[in-house]
Amino acid sequence: MQRYNILWADDEIDLLKPHILFLNNKGYDVTPVNSGADAIEKFENEYFDIVFLDENMPGMSGLETLGLIKANKPTIPVVMITKSEEEYIMEEAIGSKIADYLIKPLNPNQILLSVKKILDNKRLVTEKTNLNYQQDFRNLSMAFSEHLTHSEWVDIYKKLVYWELEIDNTENRSMAEVLENQKVEANANFSKFIIENYRDWLNDPSVSRPLLSHQLMKERVFPKLNKDRPLFFIVIDNLRYDQWKIIEPSILDYFNVDEEELYYSILPTTTAYSRNAIFSGMLPLEMAKFHPDIWVGEDNDETKNKNEETFLARQIAKQRLDIKHSYNKVIHTNQGKQVLDSISNLMSNDLNVIVYNFVDMLSHARTDMQMIRELAHDESAYRSITNSWFIHSPLLETIKRISEKGAAIIITTDHGTIRVKRPFKIVGDKKTNTNLRYKQGKNLGYDGKNIFAIRKPEEFHLPKLNVSTSYVFAMEDNFFAYPNNYNYYVNYYRDTFQHGGVSMEEMIIPIISLTSRNG
Repeated sequence: MQRYNILWADDEIDLLKPHILFLNNKGYDVTPVNSGADAIEKFENEYFDIVFLDENMPGMSGLETLGLIKANKPTIPVVMITKSEEEYIMEEAIGSKIADYLIKPLNPNQILLSVKKILDNKRLVTEKTNLNYQQDFRNLSMAFSEHLTHSEWVDIYKKLVYWELEIDNTENRSMAEVLENQKVEANANFSKFIIENYRDWLNDPSVSRPLLSHQLMKERVFPKLNKDRPLFFIVIDNLRYDQWKIIEPSILDYFNVDEEELYYSILPTTTAYSRNAIFSGMLPLEMAKFHPDIWVGEDNDETKNKNEETFLARQIAKQRLDIKHSYNKVIHTNQGKQVLDSISNLMSNDLNVIVYNFVDMLSHARTDMQMIRELAHDESAYRSITNSWFIHSPLLETIKRISEKGAAIIITTDHGTIRVKRPFKIVGDKKTNTNLRYKQGKNLGYDGKNIFAIRKPEEFHLPKLNVSTSYVFAMEDNFFAYPNNYNYYVNYYRDTFQHGGVSMEEMIIPIISLTSRNG
């Protein structure tokens, strides 16, 4: 076990010898000094892992000593020790970024707990996390083999994300590969579950089915409308549940979570289908049938999500809602700043919809730009970049402003994304769409069973261009590659984040209701 060096400054240091001996016996080397000045001298000439400072020393006080130590080495953990319970002293110490605050008389175990919490935290967290995950590993694996419901799959996915984030916080992430393999196993079983149940969800009202994209606004957004308080409905494109959990702490400074729910994206898990379904309140076949003037099909090169505002207006009219609403789409930072500047004006609306495209842009940039691949080389780094963007974005500033105004927020997404690893050969004609996770076309050629093939699109409420149109969805972490350009596809797209197919990450996605802490 590593031995740590502790510098302890106290003008009554001789009275603390029992505590020092106690720490010595526990494996810590303690250097005692009688004053702040002596502490500074020792600190400048020797290395210490942690510093204990008595606040009330003659000459240079503990707070003064703390300031000089932090100026020299800002990251050194310092524990302030004092007889005083004066609030201003506590605030001064906390404001100076102390690691802990202890009040005399000291208890040996109290000191030991503080030291372990500061110096052994990562090791202890790693050991406990790995042990707990190993205990849960068997339970999760056994659950995959059972006949699970859609809500039980949500629980499984939430548990896997929980362990993923916990393991992220451990040293060396030694269990990460084990968890990754377990996620692969889970997705294989989840894909079978979707094949068995998805059509019934869309057609049989008697079966138990999850909340789906086209039901989102009617079931979760419109019921939250309140004439006394505006509602902001924020759709962050491509936001997975794990990414939500990473940005959530920044939001909790300003909002309370009323409800966190996971719903299921429809197929294909792409903006053209799932997000248009949210705003239209319809499945794709019905969008194409009832809104032919604004539905953009696969045979059209136009942007597939350019008519969201019109879909939204028509759904509001269909629901006979007497409300005033707005729609804003943010693709660039300047657009985000414009929305931020307009919050006061938006407060006069009953419903304000804001679509943020950054996370989707990040996933595409990671595919196309080597630098982004290096920065987001794995799931953990991808989450980190998402969080870095969020805490510096106009979106967080917008959320702060909305909280100040006392309005409510619902945050959601249209689909998630999965890091693809295994190529799956497929053949299509020139009119076949380019998405790597699903293909729509006629005479699609492929070998193998590890796909979700839909030969009668109308049974799945999907439009078709001609009588022989079929859909094929990649499952788990597969991606489609053409044989005539196979090596290029494999080298360029392997280990990129894609969406459109069947996986927990793409289909099981968050919707969160938030209430301002300002009332």
